[in-house]
Amino acid sequence: MRLAHSHSHLSLRHLVVFREVAHSGAVNAAARSLHLSQPAATQAVAAVERYFGGRLFDRTSAGMSPTLAGRRCLERIERALAELRGAMVELLPSSAVRTERTLTLNQLEALIALVKHGSFRAAARALGVAVPTLHQAARTLEHVSGMSLLERSSFGLCLNRDGECLARHAGRALAELLQAREELSALHGDERGHTVIGAMPLSRSGLVPSAVLQFMGRYPLHTVELLDGPYETLLRALRDGSADVLIGALRQPAPASDVFEEPLFDDPLTLVVRAGHPLTRGGAPDLSQLRQYPWIAPRLGTILRRHFEALFAGAGVAPPTGTIECNCLVAARAILRDSDRVMLLSARQVMADVASGVLATVPYPLGRVVRTIGLTLRVGWRPTELQQVLLDLLRLAGRCDGEPAVLTSD
Repeated sequence: MRLAHSHSHLSLRHLVVFREVAHSGAVNAAARSLHLSQPAATQAVAAVERYFGGRLFDRTSAGMSPTLAGRRCLERIERALAELRGAMVELLPSSAVRTERTLTLNQLEALIALVKHGSFRAAARALGVAVPTLHQAARTLEHVSGMSLLERSSFGLCLNRDGECLARHAGRALAELLQAREELSALHGDERGHTVIGAMPLSRSGLVPSAVLQFMGRYPLHTVELLDGPYETLLRALRDGSADVLIGALRQPAPASDVFEEPLFDDPLTLVVRAGHPLTRGGAPDLSQLRQYPWIAPRLGTILRRHFEALFAGAGVAPPTGTIECNCLVAARAILRDSDRVMLLSARQVMADVASGVLATVPYPLGRVVRTIGLTLRVGWRPTELQQVLLDLLRLAGRCDGEPAVLTSD
């Protein structure tokens, strides 16, 4: 998970003061509005400028006005504060305003690390701090928010549901601040940045590498991180802000209200067996023939698993027993190659194996069946300019990889 290091104890109060100064045009007015002293407000603005690494206001006798960099920061800061305010209003409305002015970004980072690593010990190791230090940060966060965020389980102290909810919003808020830093760097000609793509198997085999290579050829200083793993893990990373885009088989409808899906192309599915398998000696097999052979079944919860179950359910026939559940393409290839097992897979994923004579495809009994490949994005996410370039390249690679599709945002 991307974490916003080097906060120098930056707090949400500093960001609130910055926002108020930007809107009012004067430190004095912002200080009065927020019931702060002028020196405290001045120090808050200085802390924000240190964090973003540059001058964010033009200071004249007439007041203070945001520079271009300041305006870019203001947009992202307002989005970050809105994200956190929304979480606090949802969890504990009475504490929203008070919490907005007392939390630090380091405390939120600790919360995010707990979600990612699952325990205080692992999170402390990742952050490079002592376990008691992380305990203190979590307890302080509970105190200033007025919420109970921790609970004891058989595995020790961990976040409860409210803690996980706050961590998800905190991750998205910190992601906005990181994007602001990248946008400010871009204003000075520095193309460094960081984009995280959650990539499911089919996209990893061709679509994503093609787009990423084109992008890196144009922006070699930008870091692109590819995440793999179960769909649930990648979706969680997208929702909590530690991934920017997810690409692969769409669930249709989207699995959560805070994400939306954008189709790119339809991916044909086929039955795959070893070369020389008995099923390759005739036409399309019927279900009774398919049930005579052992299968590799896609993992529960996947789109492929739905199609696997539908193949037999449509005819009122029970799925084969004694299956090997596998979602690893490398392992599945090896098992298919060395046995008479059958598996439902994307035709594109095995093209090279079929062409080399290692594997073979068998006509699907129900005719043409497809799954839709596309992008999953957070509702309201706004990419940086470089992230937008990469996103457009992913869309272009998707259109070239599959059949034309109408892009939607629902």
